Amino acid sequence: MIDMSAMNAVHITPGLDRAYVEGGATWGDVDAATTPFGRATPGGLISMTGVAGLTLSGGIGWLRGTHGLSCDNLVAADVVTADGDLIHASETENADLLWALKGGGGNFGIVVNFEFRLHPVAEELIFCAPAYPEERANDILPKWRDYMATAPDEISGLAEFSTIPGDPAYPEPTWGKRVVTLATVYDGPAEVGERVTQPLRSLGEPLLDFSGRMSYRALQSIYDEMFPKGRDRCYWKSTYLAGLDNGVVAEITRRVATRPSEMTLASIWKFGGAVQRVAADATAFGDRSMPFMLSLDAIWSDPADDEANIGWVRDVWRDMQLYSTGRLYLNFPGLGEGENLVRDAFGAETYARLQMVKRAYDPHNLFHMNQNILPR
Repeated sequence: MIDMSAMNAVHITPGLDRAYVEGGATWGDVDAATTPFGRATPGGLISMTGVAGLTLSGGIGWLRGTHGLSCDNLVAADVVTADGDLIHASETENADLLWALKGGGGNFGIVVNFEFRLHPVAEELIFCAPAYPEERANDILPKWRDYMATAPDEISGLAEFSTIPGDPAYPEPTWGKRVVTLATVYDGPAEVGERVTQPLRSLGEPLLDFSGRMSYRALQSIYDEMFPKGRDRCYWKSTYLAGLDNGVVAEITRRVATRPSEMTLASIWKFGGAVQRVAADATAFGDRSMPFMLSLDAIWSDPADDEANIGWVRDVWRDMQLYSTGRLYLNFPGLGEGENLVRDAFGAETYARLQMVKRAYDPHNLFHMNQNILPR
């Protein structure tokens, strides 16, 4: 284990088009440095997430429709290799390593500095998030799917199953109610976003509506309270869906209803826009044709409940393979699901190419406590 948390500096270039981010920084560190200048680069959904881990396995966030994944915005990186050399990876120098860092995980060395492309971001965005009763999911989700099919690139969102906690922050009559929330962000002026996302708030009577205008930096921290560091036990696993017809919706709704913990989330993420315009061989993240991802995010408190929650995720994930592309997101991989998990996540062609890069930069597999790629 190498603790890099003290290496968290973020530097912005005078032209406001690049950010240099040290390997121990969080996305909160990045947003604190970039947003005062009206700039951002795509991060995740929680400010405490490490930049390195998220980026190296892809990085799915609120700006994906307009600017792609975190790894798509990685311009260059400085890497300490297994033999102790500090090398630079860019389009013109060690380009094979840069390709591998864009989705191949922490297999090739220790990234001590990232260079990201920056983009203008509106001073105020709209976060649209009506929460409908979960018993209406089979009616709500097809309407959400059809809306997202024709939504502009500025729209990025997910449909999330959850339970309203017994917390004074929420109206007491809603405590313990299960909901499906259509969490959506419009990457543009809030007044435009409100008009564009209004149909999602008009699908009936929401139990709650978390919608509101906020800065990008505030948006990036709204999920933080749900995942306080060190409090909970978590087991998250994902699969890319080949489609989301009404039958798939019904099956997801049926299986999610059996979750053993009320803290558990399950989310359907929509892909499109800039994410899908990147060629399959342009990054190690690979093929982008999947229209949706199902993420099963089990969260619980008592170690005695480990077996029930982990078992639930694995059972649902296994059964959902009937509707899957066969691949998964390696930031939500589960654990111990078999020796072919990583190979299947990338696909045979991309995995073989990654093996060649691994052999060039870490031939003895020093960096193996990860979603490991074996040197070819």
